[in-house]
Amino acid sequence: MFLTVDFNDRRPLYQQVADGVRELIAGGALREGMTLPPVRQVAGDLGVNLNTIAFAYRQLEAEGLVEVRRGSRAVVKARHSQARPEGDLRKALRASLTPLLVAGLGEREILRIVKQELAAVQEKGAQS
Repeated sequence: MFLTVDFNDRRPLYQQVADGVRELIAGGALREGMTLPPVRQVAGDLGVNLNTIAFAYRQLEAEGLVEVRRGSRAVVKARHSQARPEGDLRKALRASLTPLLVAGLGEREILRIVKQELAAVQEKGAQS
């Protein structure tokens, strides 16, 4: 599993980790039944506190993306079992699009950026 954190990023470290795992699931690099590395290993690899990784894993569990088996590892759940109502997904997309519009980007530029980021997520999944 390939994750990185950016200590200059404004997002909390646990959020960066959770976002990274979400990207790997979305891109297909992490599939149903695959196990995430132990909290201790990820924390050591990234140079962060164990609680940071544990919190990220719990957040992913609360979202239904993984199942944390106590005394074992976190296991990726089936993608279809994670389906969220379309309204919730639209709200999340709207929240992501709003800063682009506020920055003055036009529809074409926003669509270009969205396509590039979608390709990047898919490529990341294919590489892992």
